[in-house]
Amino acid sequence: MRNNHSLRNCNRVLIAMGGNIQGQKDSTLEQVTTAVCEISQSLSAVVSKSRVYRTPCFPAGAGPDFVNAAVMCESDQPAEAILKILHDIESQAGRRREQRWGPRVLDLDLLAVGDQICPDLASYQYWAGLDLKDQMRLAPQELILPHPRLHERAFVLVPLMDIAPDWRHPVLGRTVAQMHAALDPADLAEIRPISQ
Repeated sequence: MRNNHSLRNCNRVLIAMGGNIQGQKDSTLEQVTTAVCEISQSLSAVVSKSRVYRTPCFPAGAGPDFVNAAVMCESDQPAEAILKILHDIESQAGRRREQRWGPRVLDLDLLAVGDQICPDLASYQYWAGLDLKDQMRLAPQELILPHPRLHERAFVLVPLMDIAPDWRHPVLGRTVAQMHAALDPADLAEIRPISQ
């Protein structure tokens, strides 16, 4: 059990989860569920988890539909250490990073660690400002926080509404609920909860 000192030093960590191809043994839904347990064991207890949703593949036509969810944890670990844990969990599930935005067994995106902006505001603004063509071919070599696309993506914001509607983006100053409300209703309508 953590002491009060470590509780004070914890950050709220937001993680998006997804997958759109079945692993050797498990369905994408089972892989996402397993990842929640592994995150809980590696970071700290998961504070809350969203429902699981079926979402169209992004970009359109790039593969089968995704299963998406989100979790909120508390952790006193540095953001880079959290990212390494997530990459290790992806690797254990069979994830191979061979194609930008290609089909994947498991995708764990570190969305935010408290109100941290990493590595700095200028880097965040560069990556957040890329047009779609450049987004599809370029990937940062360092961790960018908050995730530079989270405010644009219904498949991220819909699950976040389940667990952190009041989280405020440290650059944009908008809550998850406000970013969600700004999305195209047609994009939101494509995201459907999966019965469990």
